[in-house]
Amino acid sequence: MTDSKVRVRFAPSPTGPLHMGGVRTALYNYLFAKNQGGTFILRVEDTDQKRYVPGAEEYIQQALKWCGIEPQEGQGYGGDKGPYRQSERKDMYAQYAYQLIESGNAYYTFDSEEAVQALRAAAEAEKKTWQYDASTRMSLKNSLTLSKEETQELLDAGHPWTIRFKMPDDEAVVFNDLIRGSVSIQTAVLDDKVLLKQDGMPTYHLANIVDDHLMEISHVIRGEEWLPSAPLHVLLYRALGWEAPQFAHLPLILKPTGNGKLSKRDGDKGGFPIFPLEWKDPASGNVSSGYKESGYFPEAFINMLLMLGWNPGTEQELFSLDEAVSAFSLDRVVKSGARFNPDKAKWFNENYLRQYSSSELAELVKPLATEKGIDLSDEKLVSLCGMMAERSVFIQDLLAANYFFGRPTEYDAKTVKKKWKENTPTIMKELMTELEACEPFTEERVEVAFKAFLERKELGFGAALPGFRLLATGAAGGPSMFAIAAFLGKEETLARMNEGLTALAAQ
Repeated sequence: MTDSKVRVRFAPSPTGPLHMGGVRTALYNYLFAKNQGGTFILRVEDTDQKRYVPGAEEYIQQALKWCGIEPQEGQGYGGDKGPYRQSERKDMYAQYAYQLIESGNAYYTFDSEEAVQALRAAAEAEKKTWQYDASTRMSLKNSLTLSKEETQELLDAGHPWTIRFKMPDDEAVVFNDLIRGSVSIQTAVLDDKVLLKQDGMPTYHLANIVDDHLMEISHVIRGEEWLPSAPLHVLLYRALGWEAPQFAHLPLILKPTGNGKLSKRDGDKGGFPIFPLEWKDPASGNVSSGYKESGYFPEAFINMLLMLGWNPGTEQELFSLDEAVSAFSLDRVVKSGARFNPDKAKWFNENYLRQYSSSELAELVKPLATEKGIDLSDEKLVSLCGMMAERSVFIQDLLAANYFFGRPTEYDAKTVKKKWKENTPTIMKELMTELEACEPFTEERVEVAFKAFLERKELGFGAALPGFRLLATGAAGGPSMFAIAAFLGKEETLARMNEGLTALAAQ
């Protein structure tokens, strides 16, 4: 059963490139909305102007497009609940902060940042934690400790102020998380968060609640790191007299080894991407690799993320986007952190690569071949892809065997040492005579001729095949030698064998 009233949002901050953990949050929101016949919205939360990074918003939109999980509504997509960029909604937040002051759920604070920092530092010196909360607020400079007249005088004089939420003194905030079940947190451990700054810009907490309410968000599906903020958000909904959405907090994506959340540093250290697309930092000029540029199919990247925190309850691991939409439900999302495995990411890509036909792969690899100066006919390119697909993880791997594009200049030393016997040159010369007579020079005919030669000479494969491969390719392994010979053609195969015999005789 679907519910068209389901409205979910992905609300990133444009403070840098979109981390793969953020893409997974977007993916789960997208899948849930599609599964329920609802709407997936993109909202840009750019209230933190100090950390704003030029180009980050465009990057987010391009990344979602590449992944195939574009929103139906939101920043860059339109809709009747906009604007969808928070900085353009600035004027609508203050009224709700003032409403909270009127209802006694918030208050003005006039303490200087220096005074608050001094209190924190003093507490730290005693190995204690200090926060602005029910136990400290009455000893500070705010509208709870000042008279109405004093408060108004400070406001009229333009004294710096903020508006903080007045956290209930001692209450259990209980809410249901669609992934974690019932969650209960005591307000006694929570601080009075700033909601509005003097410049009129809201903090994340106020803007988030107001926007979700005005955009009629039904389900807030976000990362586990926001779980500690959920009690405040539940209380803000209550204080404003609004119905809270349903919450679902996704598990962390963990680093491949050790403890902790997957970070860019782990990617740099392990040599794998963390971002969907390549990112060039506008400040430093540093470039971070992306899954796209590393050769991953968007379908493989998305499938890998799907399985990082969600279990279908079956053995199935490969899901098209449509299959994922049909199968997805929040009750199959796991509670504990999901460990990222770079090798598993490659496994997904390998499997998706093998779903393509040789002709489809040829079309995909053609631009890369042109870039590398490799000039092959379409027929040859299809043949190459047929041979290399089972040995490739990425599209670029299809072009990894240089012997397809040029004669070997060196010969695998281990093979020479182990397989190149005293009688091998004689066997190779006799094989060349056999191949010379092979017509047509197809993979099947070459295989038949080779096996007939072995039988007649009473030789095993090990006596002739390694030498044949070594002379033609210089390598120890690879696709079927009969397919390689057919690809090279009779003239080139025999020429390479001749050159190889001369080169190895001189060693």
